[in-house]
Amino acid sequence: MSFDACAALVEKADPERFRAIMVAPVAARRVLFPLYAFNVEIIRAPWLTKEPMIAEMRLQWWRDALEEIKAGGNVRKHEVVDALAWVLDAQGADRLDALIAARRWDIYTEPFADQTDFDAYIHATSGGPMITAARLMGNADEIVVGDFAYATGVANLLRALPVLLDRQRQPLPDASADGIAGLAQRALARLDAARTARRDLLKEASAPLLLGHATRPVLTKGAKDPAAALQGRLELTPLRQSMRLAHVALRGWWV
Repeated sequence: MSFDACAALVEKADPERFRAIMVAPVAARRVLFPLYAFNVEIIRAPWLTKEPMIAEMRLQWWRDALEEIKAGGNVRKHEVVDALAWVLDAQGADRLDALIAARRWDIYTEPFADQTDFDAYIHATSGGPMITAARLMGNADEIVVGDFAYATGVANLLRALPVLLDRQRQPLPDASADGIAGLAQRALARLDAARTARRDLLKEASAPLLLGHATRPVLTKGAKDPAAALQGRLELTPLRQSMRLAHVALRGWWV
């Protein structure tokens, strides 16, 4: 029941990710749905209230839940926590705790201090669940998944840029046209590095990377037309997104 609840939560809150997970093998879905249901809860926690203290308390609740999972005893009654406890180990709990810590940035309006600060946020928030999922499926080398997750995180942030700016957030170290183009190009370089080293990734551990099926076209457009990020024109049409997912599922995430 808790697994089904996780799948339903992802389907409602993140239909694009839900469709990508449904393309993955059944065994992979058993890991991906709890992890990304958790991710949904963490992403939305800072936005459910305008009171920073309440948002902090929401995130702390999830940090405490991860501590219970890490301890290996009884965990609090919650559908996502229950499902997560079945798939997560102590190492995964620590990485997801780092994800929550990074998401505290979403509560406040201060910009990132510099590129290093921004990169750490992307690594924690995009890499956290993706690296954890791949490791739980048998991949012990984080480099390929980490590069891919960074590229995917940047692509997703650029897609969300107009909404974030409207909410008084400053999510980019440099929001100029040159800054956006440079960031997209930097992320594409990481994506290409992952592609080059893809043989280091076990086939069964590649399912989490299906979630980044839109990454390359989004980054390519952002690099060529940075104004598209500011104007909300990076989204793929539903038809193109479906075709892209089918293409990636058939040929591999590196295309």
